[in-house]
Amino acid sequence: MAEQSVANLTIEGDVAVLTLNSPPVNALSAQVRQGILEGVQNAVANPAVKAVVLICDGRTFIAGADITEFGKPPRAPGLKEAQDAIENASKPVIAAIHGTALGGGLEVALCCHYRVAVPSAKCGLPEVNLGLLPGAGGTQRLPRIVGAAKALEMMTSGQHVGARQCLEMGLVDEIVPEGELRAGAIALARRIVAENRPLKKVRDLSDKMLAARGDASLFADFRKANARKFRGFMAPEYNIRCIEAAVNLPFDEGMKVERELFTELMQGTQSAAQRYVFFAERQVWKIPDIGDDVEQIPVRKVGMIGAGTMGGGIAMNFANVGIPVILVETRQDALDRGLAVVRRNYETTAKRGRLSMEDVEKRMALLSGSLELEALADCDLVIEAVFENMDIKKQVFARLDAICKPGAILASNTSALNVNEIATAVKRPEAVVGMHFFSPANVMRLLEVVRGDKTSKPVVATAMQIGKKIGKIAALSGVCPGFIGNRILRARSLQAQAMLNEGAMPWDIDKVLYDFGMPMGPFAMSDLAGLDIGWARETSTSSTIREVLCEMDRRGQKTSAGYYDYDEQRNARPSPVTEKLIREFAAKAGNAPRTISQQEILERCTYPMINEGARILEEKIALRASDVDIVWINGYGWPVYRGGPMFYADTVGLAQVVAKLKEYAPRLGPEFVLSPLLERLAAEGKRLQDVK
Repeated sequence: MAEQSVANLTIEGDVAVLTLNSPPVNALSAQVRQGILEGVQNAVANPAVKAVVLICDGRTFIAGADITEFGKPPRAPGLKEAQDAIENASKPVIAAIHGTALGGGLEVALCCHYRVAVPSAKCGLPEVNLGLLPGAGGTQRLPRIVGAAKALEMMTSGQHVGARQCLEMGLVDEIVPEGELRAGAIALARRIVAENRPLKKVRDLSDKMLAARGDASLFADFRKANARKFRGFMAPEYNIRCIEAAVNLPFDEGMKVERELFTELMQGTQSAAQRYVFFAERQVWKIPDIGDDVEQIPVRKVGMIGAGTMGGGIAMNFANVGIPVILVETRQDALDRGLAVVRRNYETTAKRGRLSMEDVEKRMALLSGSLELEALADCDLVIEAVFENMDIKKQVFARLDAICKPGAILASNTSALNVNEIATAVKRPEAVVGMHFFSPANVMRLLEVVRGDKTSKPVVATAMQIGKKIGKIAALSGVCPGFIGNRILRARSLQAQAMLNEGAMPWDIDKVLYDFGMPMGPFAMSDLAGLDIGWARETSTSSTIREVLCEMDRRGQKTSAGYYDYDEQRNARPSPVTEKLIREFAAKAGNAPRTISQQEILERCTYPMINEGARILEEKIALRASDVDIVWINGYGWPVYRGGPMFYADTVGLAQVVAKLKEYAPRLGPEFVLSPLLERLAAEGKRLQDVK
């Protein structure tokens, strides 16, 4: 037997109970696989045993593969050996599920002859979220037990399905009360033996797949309905192909398809990127000089200065987790409008069935308004979301300094301004921190926490953890113009604008970046946000294409014209007006018309971003390359299957990136400076991921 701490076999009358105990989630490590294999073999060999229960100690059933083994040489026994021992056992094996049975855990449970669960248990095959498919028979067994349509839904979304739904679809055979799993599983095992029930092998079932056999429309319609969601990802398509194989091929042939497609994904860049992001999302919370011993500041009440789109969205995050918020505005109509928008957002969510109206009222009851900053006197955290102007922000912070209680955190939602300078307006600079939310703040996952030179450790720790509490992924940034995300965005924007002046069209540039996997290109994004953000007619000089478009009242989607023309449904089409304007600017700049290839557009947009990211690392603005990637994936829509700009650079090869940047240097503009760190890493054959 394996070590007692991992697998323990006990005999209770005529039932053997094989208990796994491998904290924290009983992942399928080599030791756990060995424990299952030997435990089942020993139970089957014992003549006194008539049935076997597989159960887990701790907070969960087997929650999946041991992903620390990914990319390493395989260790015996393989999971298939353990599964075969279960499935081919001459005595019934019952999986007793609590917590979650996910990925390889559910694949093990599917090899058992019966499954029992507590009401709080959940099952799922979430491999798609790591750019993979279930590689231990899950793609072949799940459709046989729940049907092809449900398998498509579960496997391409990675959803965790509750026990009640699992019972309805036949994934579990019985539900027992919470706290009674062990006794309930043993009782079920004895009934199975007493009733002489068959050893049900999921691999031999076919009833639920018959309707789908030969029905190509089921799969075609599913692909069409999800085309936008699956765009660019390989794993959903490969999962679909495996389910097609399950429906139309014998089990063993379907297993061959599963193995081939799993191997292709496992060895590919997309899964490597998605697994990298999985670990990056866990690493981002770790700050080297702030350990668990740093005491956090309790946040029981939040103040929000500004009830506009951003302020209202930020306030919703806190109300969602039960923290009261007081919103301060300068005018009653602005305050009323802001609270009305918040209510409308909640009611829309309720209409979609994601909230009850009771929940809406509970959350709205946590939000109150005032026209006086003095109302923030007892708040533990105050966030300002006023106009992006340094003088205004410093005035606000000076007043807060006189009003807020000792120990309160004073946060700015600035997207680019110097947090150190803002902190000079107060007598407690250690309390000042940047908390840059992304719009719409109630939807977007990213929170940039900006650490000033004098920000205290408890304030940083609290800002990070309050971000986690409200469901954000928080990345720590140092102080520089634009912090991590907008600083890199500016590097891309400069190149996109430069290519316009060289004769490229906005729709050509946007298409390249959309095809790369971004939700939209820079010019479509500008039209959506409004070209007139930061623009004023009285100071406009007609010196840029954007300024002239604004002067022509082409300010984006809201005026039905910007870089693009828009119809009544806001569908974009290339604009002859913009094209003529671009050609005029190019001629004025003395640029001879030339065709800019898609490859150059992609490299000119992405490689300067990589360079700027390397400079951010060099200057210690970001802690890690993976933090930069987390910012761009969660704040700007960089495709997760490309792992973020830093990971992407490593897949391209830093030598290639540097060589191309040097080649493009004459066109990259006076602001471009090649990162010495990037150049050194390229020369040494190293990766940005290796920077410590």
